[in-house]
Amino acid sequence: MPALQLNKTHVHAGDLVKVISGNHRGSEGKILQVNRAKHQVVIEGVRMIKKHVKRSQEQPNGAIIEREGPIHISNVKLLEKAAREGASKSKTEKSEKAPKAKKAPKAKAPKAE
Repeated sequence: MPALQLNKTHVHAGDLVKVISGNHRGSEGKILQVNRAKHQVVIEGVRMIKKHVKRSQEQPNGAIIEREGPIHISNVKLLEKAAREGASKSKTEKSEKAPKAKKAPKAKAPKAE
C-alpha cells in the first residue's frame, strides 16, 4: 500500500483568510486547523455546526454543542500570513540587507626559478 501523499497548501494554521465561495462567502477568520489529506480547513467562527455529544463525566446529560465545521481549501483566499518561527525571510527583508563585499582577486605569486 503506497504512503499517503500530503499536498502543499497555500494557507497554514494561524493565517487570516477570507471565504470567497459557497454559503459563507465574505466571512473572514483565522485558520484553526488544516486537513491536507482531505483538502479542508477549519476557520474560527465560520460554518458553525451543532454537534450532539453523548453522556460523559463532563456532560452528564449529554449536550448539543456548537463548533466550527470544515470548508474546502479552494474556497478560501489568503489575506495575511501568520508569523511562523523558522520560516524563510520575505523578499523585502532579503533586499534590505547590504550587499556582500566582493573579495579582491588573488595576486599571482611570481614563479621561483
